[in-house]
Amino acid sequence: MGARQRRRLKTQEPMQLAISKLTHEGRGLSHHEGKVVFVDGALPGEIVLARFTSSRSSYLEARTLEVLQGSSERRVPPCPHFDACGGCSLQHLDSLAQVRFKEEVLHDRLNHAVGMRPYSRLPVITGPVSGYRRKARLAVRWVAKKQKVLVGFREQHSSFITDMDSCLVLDPLAERLLVPLGALLSRLQAREQIPQIEVAVGEAVTGTNAVALVLRHLQPLADTDQQALVAFAAENSVDLYLQPGGPDSVQRIFPTGSPERLFYELPEFGLLMGFHPMDFTQVNAGINRQMLVRAIALLELQATDRVLDLFCGLGNFTLPVARTALHVLGVEGSQAMVERARENALRNQLANTAFHCADLSQNPQQYEFLRQGIDKILLDPPRSGALEVLPALTALRPRRIVYVSCNPATLSRDAARLAELGYSLQAAGAMDMFPHTSHVEAIAVFVPERGRL
Repeated sequence: MGARQRRRLKTQEPMQLAISKLTHEGRGLSHHEGKVVFVDGALPGEIVLARFTSSRSSYLEARTLEVLQGSSERRVPPCPHFDACGGCSLQHLDSLAQVRFKEEVLHDRLNHAVGMRPYSRLPVITGPVSGYRRKARLAVRWVAKKQKVLVGFREQHSSFITDMDSCLVLDPLAERLLVPLGALLSRLQAREQIPQIEVAVGEAVTGTNAVALVLRHLQPLADTDQQALVAFAAENSVDLYLQPGGPDSVQRIFPTGSPERLFYELPEFGLLMGFHPMDFTQVNAGINRQMLVRAIALLELQATDRVLDLFCGLGNFTLPVARTALHVLGVEGSQAMVERARENALRNQLANTAFHCADLSQNPQQYEFLRQGIDKILLDPPRSGALEVLPALTALRPRRIVYVSCNPATLSRDAARLAELGYSLQAAGAMDMFPHTSHVEAIAVFVPERGRL
């Protein structure tokens, strides 16, 4: 429906709506004049006063204005910016209820996918619900009316940037920079030419800085601007990178003469992992550590096992597995990440690993490493899942497949496909990697059906 009608809907009188449940996206579900209504900021069992914000042929969207009858699980959002900021969507729901919601989302999808065949439900992996986010892309905009640069997350369903001086979920090492960054950027000549800043946080375990900023700029920076940025980086003990173009244009301008790496530790496995600020890493350090321990347990590793780690990234799973297994082969679609994984294996003196670069979405049967003897498999694919590679994996007849997922929808789809290929879902559980959001991470283990191995 056109923008004209969407604007007209915004001017309508608020409506009283009864909320029956939460959708998988964390919005309240209601009905109005025969249409489904998705209501932001509403919880099951509530009666809310809401304003419709848009209309489609089969559903309406609305935003809660007032809670007339509240849920017992409703909480006052701990962040003062929650009502505007789009970084979180569930701060109004009790933290334990958020975990139960995510667990229900996962198991509803899996039960549908595997035809209600029984499997074990693993306990949800949880951790701190604030200060957990160690990677973020912050939007930047000069606002002439306010005479300042805003640095933060975008507002809900909007291109505007939240005027924020704090953030509940950002790692404190990054959060402390929000206000001084805005003040610095407001003084730059290029303040209107800087659209975003990537933030990455590691651990200062090697005498290096623990935080890196990657500043995207649309025009070349004046020398005075660069000098101001470098002075800021030195004063605040951060690594500073500039990105004048695409990802390949990223270059560090402070400090100089040292490797372009941040680090994080995996003390349970005696590992130190290095990464570039633009690399993919798990956002939540505490959940990542617990996830690795569970993955190793689900693999039931033996000293004689040959393990295949697909979508291995910089070796986050590969190296912990290598502490026990005979040999681990990591496969990743990015050559840069393959090199990072090799670097981490060398740093940790693990010689029982090997790494290959391969696009597993394209004709995976072509790869020799998928025709070698493999005992167990771990895979951590992107949101699109691993459907294309599953026939090649099951043809190896591994004794166990551990699947880490950031998307219950594609995990469930792939679980159904694995069942067709002779592998049953044995156990699965949710992980609260992103507290205060509707995002659900999961881990599952599949084993051969009896008589199929």
